Amino acid sequence: MISRLFVSSLVLLPPVLVLSAGATAAVDQRILKELMQLTPQERMEQRCDIEAMDRIKREQKGFSPDKVIAYTFSEPEISGEKIRAPGAVFRSKGEWYRLKFKCETGPQRVNVKSFDYKIGEIVPRDEWQEYYLYD
Repeated sequence: MISRLFVSSLVLLPPVLVLSAGATAAVDQRILKELMQLTPQERMEQRCDIEAMDRIKREQKGFSPDKVIAYTFSEPEISGEKIRAPGAVFRSKGEWYRLKFKCETGPQRVNVKSFDYKIGEIVPRDEWQEYYLYD
């Protein structure tokens, strides 16, 4: 089971993503150090959550994501260095939105090789409590 505690602690860090020469973001040394303390599976999920926030912020006008949760509506499917999160969500400007993503990392689970996502509908506020979502 993925460490749900780390998800909260990671998003409290200031946004410290630095763009690399490629299309994916590289994490700074503080976040890298934190990620390396996790199991490979947890590390991959957290790294892909960071990638989702970065991509949405850069590529989608009107969104300013500050949190991604890969397991809200269904558990992520993990196979080797790939994760598929069909039941993810992200928070932007106090609202939650459904999200699906596929992410592939390198062997250490910190370098993102490929990332695809699709933003879904807004999650109605009357469903937030059921899925442990909050402002």
